[in-house]
Amino acid sequence: MRIAALVVTLVGATSTAHAFCGFYVGSADARLTNHATEVVLMREGTRTVLSMRNDYQGPPENFAMVVPVPVVLAEENVKVLAADIFDRVDRLSSPRLVEYWEQDPCRQERDGMIGLGSLGTIGHGAGGGSGAGYGRGAQVRVESRFVVGEYDVVILSAADSNGLERWLRAHHYRIPSGASRALRPYVRAGMKFFVAKVNVERVTFEDGRAKLSPLRIHYDSEDFSLPVRLGMLNSSGSQDLVVHVLARDQRYEVANYRNVTIPTNLEVSDATRNGFSEYYESLFEQVTRQHPRSVVTEYAWQAMGCDPCPGPVLSASDLMTLGADVAIQGMDSQPPLRGSRVRSTTPEVRGDLNENVARRILRRHSNVIRYCHERQLQRTPGLQGTLVAELQVREGRVTASRITDSTVGNARVEGCIARHLRRVRFPADTGTNVVRYPIRLDATPRRFGNAGPLQNFVLTRLHYRYGQNDLGQDLVFSPAAPIVGGREITSASGALEQGAQQSSANNFQGRYIIRHPWEGEIACSNPVRGVWGERVLGAADLTERASQLASAKPEVDKAVETPIALAGTCSAGGGATGALLLALAVIARRRRM
Repeated sequence: MRIAALVVTLVGATSTAHAFCGFYVGSADARLTNHATEVVLMREGTRTVLSMRNDYQGPPENFAMVVPVPVVLAEENVKVLAADIFDRVDRLSSPRLVEYWEQDPCRQERDGMIGLGSLGTIGHGAGGGSGAGYGRGAQVRVESRFVVGEYDVVILSAADSNGLERWLRAHHYRIPSGASRALRPYVRAGMKFFVAKVNVERVTFEDGRAKLSPLRIHYDSEDFSLPVRLGMLNSSGSQDLVVHVLARDQRYEVANYRNVTIPTNLEVSDATRNGFSEYYESLFEQVTRQHPRSVVTEYAWQAMGCDPCPGPVLSASDLMTLGADVAIQGMDSQPPLRGSRVRSTTPEVRGDLNENVARRILRRHSNVIRYCHERQLQRTPGLQGTLVAELQVREGRVTASRITDSTVGNARVEGCIARHLRRVRFPADTGTNVVRYPIRLDATPRRFGNAGPLQNFVLTRLHYRYGQNDLGQDLVFSPAAPIVGGREITSASGALEQGAQQSSANNFQGRYIIRHPWEGEIACSNPVRGVWGERVLGAADLTERASQLASAKPEVDKAVETPIALAGTCSAGGGATGALLLALAVIARRRRM
C-alpha cells in the first residue's frame, strides 16, 4: 500500500486511495515507487522547497490534499511541475544492478599494459469559504485563496483542530475518521494548512485517467522536517516513504530516528537480472527486520554526477525546477563557473615500469583530477598551482598515494586527487615501483549559464518503511558527514569495499554486481586475472542469452547475513566502458496489504 506522509488525504469511498499527502502513486508497474510515496526536498539556509507528485486513481472531484506548513503561502510560493522530473530523480538514485566481464588475462602481455576503460561520468476548488475572517467562534481563517494549474488552493489557519475538521466537512472535503486528533499537534504548533482540491474543468485525462500535475511549494523555517503523521489516517498497514533531499555540499539523515545504510557491492547470480526487484525487496526487508524503526540511506552522491550512470544526471534545469530558482539568491547574477585545466609531464619512475606507459595510464585519469579541482574552485575561484602525486606501486596496484611539493595549498583538492589515484592500475609484472607524477592545475573561465552554484548539490535518498505504531514523530532532518560505498574500489589486499565509510565527499550508492569470469583460452605465461570491463555481444550471443534467461529463476541471496567479499577490481575504477548497467527504478516491489 502506498505510504502516507505529510498530508491528510481527502477522498471519497469510490476512489483507489493510498495514504500520503494526497498524492497516490499506485498501480502495476515494477517499481516500488509505484507503491510508495515520493517527495523531493531542497534545502538552502532556512528555505525548504517541497515537491510532491500526484498519481491518483479515482474520480478527480474526490481528490484533495492538506499539507501542514509553517507560514501562510502566497500564490508565488506554489507552482505545478512536469511529472517526468520525478522519474529522473528516482532513476538516478535507485539501487542499481551492474554487469562486468573479466577481461582477457593475456591482454597485458600482448599490449604491454592493462587496458583501461572510461571512468564514467563523475561529478561535473475548495468549496466556498467564509471570507477572510474567522467564522463561528473564530476557529478557522481563510488566509489566502488562488488557482494553480488544475488545483484550487486555500491556505487556512485554525484555532482548534475540531473547528478545522468541521470547516473541511462543511466545504465537502471527505475527511478520514480521526482527522481532528491527527490535526491537533499541528494546530497547537501554530501551523497553517495548504489545502489543494482538483477543479475537474481543468484536468487533463489520458486513457480515461486524470493526469494530476505535481505540486511544488516553498517556505522559510528554521526547522527542516516533513509532516508525515497525517498520512497514517488513510493507512491500514505497512507503508513506504522515499524522500530525496537536495542540498549544496551536504548529505542529510534523520535526527529523530535511527539511520542505517543499505548493504552494497554485493555479488549476485546471473539469474538475478530477471528478479532484481524481488532480490532487493528481500534485502530491504532483512535490513528493516534487523534495524526496526530505522531510516535507510540508499544513495548520497553529487546530483550532477554518477558512476556508473543509469542515464542522464540531473541538469542545471532540473535543479532549477526542483527549487534552486527560489532557494539560491541571485541566480541570475552569479559569476561564471571557473573551470580546471590539468597539465602534466612524464612521470619519474624508480623501478621497472616504463615511464611512457606510466604516463599514458595516468593521463587517462585526468578527468578525476579535473573533477577534484573544479569542486573546490566554486569555493575558491582563484585556486591553482602545481603538485606532485607520489604513488607506491606493487605488482600493478597502487598501495599508497600522497601529494608532495604542492603550491595549491588546499587539503581537499590534494586529498581528493590522492584518493582517486589509488584506483590506477599498472602492468602487474613490473614489480615494485615509485611513481612521481608532476601536475599543474590552472583555473580558467568556463560558462555554464546558471550551473555554477548548482555544481555541488548532493542528492540523498532516504527510504523508511513503517507501520501504524512506528510513526510517533514527523521526520526531522539534520546534516550528516559525507559517506562513500558501492564503488569498484579495492583495498591493498584486493577486497572490494563493503558498506559505507565516512569520507571527504559523498559517493555512496546501492550497487549489485553480476560478474562473468573469463572463459576463453589463456595462452600466456603471466596471465592477469580480475580485470573487469565491457563485453560486446554479437547477435548469436544475444539470442543464446535470451534463451537462457527465459528459463532462469530469480535468485535471492541472503545478502545481509552473508555478504560476499568480491575478488578482483575493475580496470575502469568503477565505470568500465560499456559495462551493462541495469539501472533500476525499483526499490522493492511492495506487497499490497
